[in-house]
Amino acid sequence: MSFVFGALVNPRTTLRAAALAAAFLPLLCQGTSLSLDQAMRLAVQRSEATRSARAGVASAVESARVAAQLPDPVLRAGIDNLPLSGSDRFSGRDAMTMKRVGISQEWLSAGKRAARQAVADAAVQREAAVAQASQADVRLQTGLAYLDVYFARSALELVTEAEHHAHDELEAARARLASAMATSQEVLGLSGARGMAEDETAEARQQLEIARVALERWIGVPIDDLATPGALQEPTESAYVANHPAVVAAERDVDLARADAESARTNRHPDWSWEVSYGQRSRYPDMVSVGVSIPLAIAPAQRQDREFAARLALAEKAEAQLAETTRMAAGEYRARATEAARLAGRVDRYRASVVLPAQQRTAVAMAAYRSNQVPLTTLFESRHAELEARRKLLALQRDLARAQASLAFKASLEGDRP
Repeated sequence: MSFVFGALVNPRTTLRAAALAAAFLPLLCQGTSLSLDQAMRLAVQRSEATRSARAGVASAVESARVAAQLPDPVLRAGIDNLPLSGSDRFSGRDAMTMKRVGISQEWLSAGKRAARQAVADAAVQREAAVAQASQADVRLQTGLAYLDVYFARSALELVTEAEHHAHDELEAARARLASAMATSQEVLGLSGARGMAEDETAEARQQLEIARVALERWIGVPIDDLATPGALQEPTESAYVANHPAVVAAERDVDLARADAESARTNRHPDWSWEVSYGQRSRYPDMVSVGVSIPLAIAPAQRQDREFAARLALAEKAEAQLAETTRMAAGEYRARATEAARLAGRVDRYRASVVLPAQQRTAVAMAAYRSNQVPLTTLFESRHAELEARRKLLALQRDLARAQASLAFKASLEGDRP
């Protein structure tokens, strides 16, 4: 039994796999770290949500291509006035019997077809906004996952350093105990401190592994080496609101509702239909029939006008939702910008008022220890204080980076707006 291998391969899947390989190839060839921008590009390329949204756009585009076309013509065939009784029953010899074939066509005015095309085009823009919102969400979630891995790795480095210090302290205490310069209580306390440091290291490794799994869910490949994320550019409030996915989608909803209302307005003018048929009679002259069908709008105020009013109400609803969504986006920006500014201030103050003095204290303790002015425990205490200060600073920096990422990546890219 044989089969064609190509028949089992989805061309679109192959192309997507090739695109992913091309995007990831520079990392494999150069051995460089994965940057934040590269991670977001990989995530967008492999995102099934983005592919689904793009398929929605493709569907809307195909529908828009036929929106302004006339309906298909209708072929009509039949027999008119066939006798059911008498000597000529079920025959075509009667003078009134006629075999008929014809064609009919429903005719839409140019204005009505233009209105339907406008509705279809608005639907394309709406699907494009959905696709852009999906892409923006993928970028945001990937960026946050990237930052989580980066700061989790930095936190692991700090707790590992603390574990090494705890080990050194314990060994030093055991040496002093052997020389009768320390008590067993001190050694037991330091032994417990080292156990706590080891547990903190194990917890930090677990958090790092969880963060890596979350990032791999977006980019599809395990990455150990991440580049230091650069400064994130915060948008202005007007740019954030204008490119917010919810606002863009609400704007497209308004355009679609208005186009739909205009299409409903054209329904006040009925669609005409024309028909041409050819009739063949036995032993008698053939005939041609021409006709036009015109629907009579006998109560437009009760039908067409009510439909138009309903669509106008939906357009007003979409406009109100746009206004509310715009307010929501503006409030969201102010809240996140305020949080980012507050965290930036806290980072600067904490670095200047806590971390820097802790580092200076360690340096002074180290100099004093080398000159035999203070015991080793004083140096260890200063190192502990410095590490705790650096851990708190790292947590603040992580919160600041996440807040800035929410501002930078929440809105759709301005150049990719539909």
